[in-house]
Amino acid sequence: MDLLQQLVTIFAENGYVAVFIALMICGAGLPLPEDITLVAGGVIAGLGYANVHVMFALTMFGVLLGDCAIFLLGHHYGARILQWRFVARVLTPSRYVKVQEKFDHYGNRMLFFARFLPGMRTTVYLTAGTTHRVSFLRFLLIDTMAALISVPFWVYLGYFGANNHEWLVKWMHRGQSSLWVLIGLLLLTVLVLWWKHRRRTRCGLD
Repeated sequence: MDLLQQLVTIFAENGYVAVFIALMICGAGLPLPEDITLVAGGVIAGLGYANVHVMFALTMFGVLLGDCAIFLLGHHYGARILQWRFVARVLTPSRYVKVQEKFDHYGNRMLFFARFLPGMRTTVYLTAGTTHRVSFLRFLLIDTMAALISVPFWVYLGYFGANNHEWLVKWMHRGQSSLWVLIGLLLLTVLVLWWKHRRRTRCGLD
């Protein structure tokens, strides 16, 4: 948790701008975990250095901007981007082929679930852009839906745990599995609502 404390100190001293820059670094695929960055943003809000709702809006914008930048780079330059030295470190030819195969198998669902798989986001978004299999608007819609689950989860976790370090650390360790539970509950809710709507429609036709 040393990294979390370092980020909290930097963010507390420099405010929203530092959080936004850190998210741009995360989006570029550099070794700065997005979840810890979001938690740190929530922590400084909990400590009174920022407004938590403004922090949520800022981090949502920063996350989506970083994701879109990666996607559009891939979309504009295509497979040529794999020759860039920086990109080659993140997305090797063999990894690129594997991600393409996963797209063939799972389709656009890969874009949604990539947000919840640390270390996969940059490679998946770059590949989605280079292969031209999805439009920018569809990418933005899917990414926004996923970010609306993960971003508030981490930001508000940091906010509520700002003054209880042990509780915060415990839930950060549980965070990834808790996110999957949350996704499952949301999907179940959507399925139940869809089933009820379909049942009402059938009853109306009868």
